[in-house]
Amino acid sequence: MTLTITPELGRRRLLMAGLTVAGGLLVPSLLRAQERTPTPAQTAGPFYPPTLPPDIDNDLVVVRGWQARAEGTVAHITGRVLTAAGRPIPNAQVEIWQCDAHGRYLHPGSTGSAPRDAAFQGFGRTRAGADGAYSFRTIKPVPYPGRAPHIHFAVAAPAGELVTQMYVAGDPLNARDFLYARLGERQREAVTVRLDPANGVEAGALAGQFDIVLRA
Repeated sequence: MTLTITPELGRRRLLMAGLTVAGGLLVPSLLRAQERTPTPAQTAGPFYPPTLPPDIDNDLVVVRGWQARAEGTVAHITGRVLTAAGRPIPNAQVEIWQCDAHGRYLHPGSTGSAPRDAAFQGFGRTRAGADGAYSFRTIKPVPYPGRAPHIHFAVAAPAGELVTQMYVAGDPLNARDFLYARLGERQREAVTVRLDPANGVEAGALAGQFDIVLRA
C-alpha cells in the first residue's frame, strides 16, 4: 500500500520530529541542570599538622585526657560526600583542621600573642557512611591575620581526592579574603555554609551542612 503524503500528514510528521528532537535535547539539559557544582579545590595551606595528635576523632571540642572543653562556640558540621550527579560516595575519609579560638593552629609555625588552646583538638578525621554522610563537632571558625574564618577539608575516596576550605555565610571578611575572591559565584556558593542555632542538638551551639561534591 502506498502512503500518500498530504499537507496535513506532513505537518504531523514535522511536529512529531520536532517533539522527538526536543525530547532528545531536553533530557540531557535537565540532567545538566540537576548536576551539582563540584566543590572547588583550595590550598591545604601551611598549617596541616606535621604530627597528628593522639586523639583524631570527629569531636574536636573534647580532647581525650583533658577535662576542659575547647574555647569558642561549638559548631556541628554535617554533610555528605557526593558525585556531581548527587550519588553518595560511601566510606570516604574526611579530615578537617582549623585554628583555635585564638587563631592558632596545631602547627609550630602558627604563632600569635595568645597561647594555643590545648583543649582544642585542632584536627579531626572520620569516615563517611554508606550514604556518604559525615559529621564533626568542632568550633565556629574564627579569623586570623589575612584570612576570613574557614575550616580546611581533605577528602580521600576511590572516586577521587579533594582539598578545600569551608567558609561562613555572611561573614564580612569573606569579601576581603584573597582565596575566596578567586572563586566564581557558583564556586563560592559551594563552599559557603550558613551556621544556624543547633536547636535540639546542643544548647548554645551552631549547625551547618557542607556537602562535598567530587568531580568523579
